[in-house]
Amino acid sequence: MNYKAEPEWGSAVNAWSGEKGVDHVVEVGGPATLAQSINACRVNGNIVLIGVLTGVKGDITTAALMAKQINLKGIIVGSREHQNDFVNALEASGIKPVIDTSFSLDELAKAFEYEVNGKHFGKICIDI
Repeated sequence: MNYKAEPEWGSAVNAWSGEKGVDHVVEVGGPATLAQSINACRVNGNIVLIGVLTGVKGDITTAALMAKQINLKGIIVGSREHQNDFVNALEASGIKPVIDTSFSLDELAKAFEYEVNGKHFGKICIDI
């Protein structure tokens, strides 16, 4: 679901699921997008909050969260060992990330500008 093309993506996901909602939502935006995740989620569904790209403070629609009896769990990045295990698992599976654009290290400022632009789809890489 492209959240820019569909600003009310929670409602769109809910409609797509036949008004049942989805089992799991991976929430990376944080306060500004959590209401959309709640809307997209089914009763007794799960939201895993892994990012706060929209900031660390904001309103939470607790009534909607409670009405749907949603499980909301915040997680943080694991240890270096966890990251290595994850990378090894990805390599073994053959899964490849979507790479939008690569920049040289000399273009680091340009890479950050490109990210702020928000038009990318996939990873922005820095070649070292």
